[in-house]
Amino acid sequence: MENTPLANRLHIAIFGRRNAGKSSLINALTNQNLALVSSVAGTTADPVYKSMELLPLGPVVMIDTAGIDDVGELGELRIQKTIQVLNKTDLAILVIDPETGITEYEQDLIAKIKERKIPLISVVNKIDQYPEINIQALTTDLNQDILPVSAVTNIGIDDLKLALIKIAPKDTEPPIIGDLIQPGDTVILVCPIDSAAPKGRLILPQVQTLRDLLDHDAMGLVTKETELELTLKALGNSPAMVVTDSQAFGYVSPRVPTNIPVTGFSILFARQKGDLPIYVKGAKAISSLLPGDKVLIAEACTHHRQPEDIGTVKIPNWLEQRVGDKLEFHHVAGREFPENLKEYKLIVQCGGCMTNRKDILYRLHSADRQGVPIVNYGILIAYIHNILDRALEVFPDVLTIWNK
Repeated sequence: MENTPLANRLHIAIFGRRNAGKSSLINALTNQNLALVSSVAGTTADPVYKSMELLPLGPVVMIDTAGIDDVGELGELRIQKTIQVLNKTDLAILVIDPETGITEYEQDLIAKIKERKIPLISVVNKIDQYPEINIQALTTDLNQDILPVSAVTNIGIDDLKLALIKIAPKDTEPPIIGDLIQPGDTVILVCPIDSAAPKGRLILPQVQTLRDLLDHDAMGLVTKETELELTLKALGNSPAMVVTDSQAFGYVSPRVPTNIPVTGFSILFARQKGDLPIYVKGAKAISSLLPGDKVLIAEACTHHRQPEDIGTVKIPNWLEQRVGDKLEFHHVAGREFPENLKEYKLIVQCGGCMTNRKDILYRLHSADRQGVPIVNYGILIAYIHNILDRALEVFPDVLTIWNK
């Protein structure tokens, strides 16, 4: 479980006012001193992410946040960071301070949590210091059950763990590839080894696709693009599918017989992590780009940039070649994603292998709600190489949307 990717872990975020005991509660839940605890209000300045195992839930990411009542100019920025955490939160815990009770801060946060349909548990901390606290009155004020806990004496911590188990969202992500093939099928995975590939290992989407094939009793045959034709000949029988790194689309597609489906890792993950129809509709906007248009390229992780980096070099070059002139590119990476997207004519999102589905869906639906087209790397590359129709053949319903 220690090696479970961050994107595949349940994200549990702790919210509340400054000095409500959020960090102490994380330490009590995990039986570890994961979070810095101090009596000084505002000790947690930025969201802190910690991957760990929380039995019996399994591998999780615990997120400690700054107080929702922070003050001053820096305080406002910290609150913004805290609210942004909601975009990738699978399960929220609201910690109520018995000294202040329910205020507009808690009510406003709850409204944002409900708006995003995030499961919520509310607790009142420090009951060892405030045994006279009226839990029923707080429950009435909040219109929601509240668990009394003490992070110091561990009162109610087991009850909180049970509550987490009951409301933790079940895994509803579709398979990566398992529902597209049959047990016993062979799938060729084309994995180029270039300067961006980590030495000694494959990149995460390739590994996860291979694992999904094994989980569905199929066989994965891994090859480089330069050995693809040799692999097809050596195989004898036609594979059920060929899956390629998106950057090799142009090389792979003409070398695979038309009776064999071809798609990309990024396209498989566009469906598994997000909303494939929204991405495909976004691809239609590429042909409408004009010189000088603003394009946002969003990557969900930070990584060492290579000379031919996909997000900062290759995609901008491909789009400007298509337009025939310069475009204005903006880049965000990691957990950053703008709230106001209306200045952009197109958003290009990475595959999202290093973040969770909640975060990618938030980005997709934010763009869709604001009427801004959004596409991901794999779909854009397939479009640029004029093989998007073929790459979508394994998804007939989505292909229909594209062909309309």
